[in-house]
Amino acid sequence: MITDDIREELLREQDKNYRDFQVKLIPTSDANKVIGVRTPALRTYAKRLIKEPDVSLFLRNLPHLYFEENQLHAFIISEMKDYDKCIEEVESFLPYIDNWATCDQMSPKVFKKHRQELLSHIHIWVESEETYTIRFGIRMLMQYFLEDEFEGAYPETVAGIRSEEYYVNMMIAWYFATALSKQYDKIIPFFENRRLDDWTHNKAVQKSLESFRITPEQKEYLKSLRVKK
Repeated sequence: MITDDIREELLREQDKNYRDFQVKLIPTSDANKVIGVRTPALRTYAKRLIKEPDVSLFLRNLPHLYFEENQLHAFIISEMKDYDKCIEEVESFLPYIDNWATCDQMSPKVFKKHRQELLSHIHIWVESEETYTIRFGIRMLMQYFLEDEFEGAYPETVAGIRSEEYYVNMMIAWYFATALSKQYDKIIPFFENRRLDDWTHNKAVQKSLESFRITPEQKEYLKSLRVKK
């Protein structure tokens, strides 16, 4: 089966030193299920696999055993050119994502041309109870709806999310730090009015202070808005 062939290929590409390094970056993944294959190799392999007629058998074989199989799955989806097929595969795969890396590296190129159709899915994703489904939805708003497509309703949606999950709140902070750099005048009231929980608010401020896209004057003002405990 194609899944067995893929697994054998991944094991041949194993770099044990890289595996040890990678395990530290993805603490939510089982260390025994990380092979240690570098991301460029996985991306290249995904571009080959998407041309295989039986690649759908691999995509249907969920849950995958190894972290790299999940990564490969995400990269295959990211290369799909048919929007309807791509969104179908995203919906099927999201419930099985169990780490931030796979979530953040799944970035379908075709979404850029179908933003309005994508919105209805994003609204469903951010209301999910699954950590990485929520995170993915927020990231899609950050990636595709902070510039020409920006509307005030989008940060309102993100500000309304409340979660105890670290990886959700980190993405909310990342969203607002990025939004500040692109829509400062429209986003700064969310900080002035403390629309986020204290931890996420301060983390977003911290990320903004680390950004090269925020001016020194803006950074000084943001420092004054940190929540003191």
